[in-house]
Amino acid sequence: MVRKIVTLIAISSGLLLAGCNTVRGVGEDIQSVPDCVEGKTC
Repeated sequence: MVRKIVTLIAISSGLLLAGCNTVRGVGEDIQSVPDCVEGKTC
C-alpha cells in the first residue's frame, strides 16, 4: 500500500514539474511576440 502511494506521488511530481516547464516556455514565447512585431528576428 505504501509503495503504491510513493509511486503515485513520484509520478504526480514528475507531471507537475513537466507542466511547469511547459507554462514557463509559453510565457517566454508570449514575451518574444513584441520582438517579432517590431521586425526583429523571431
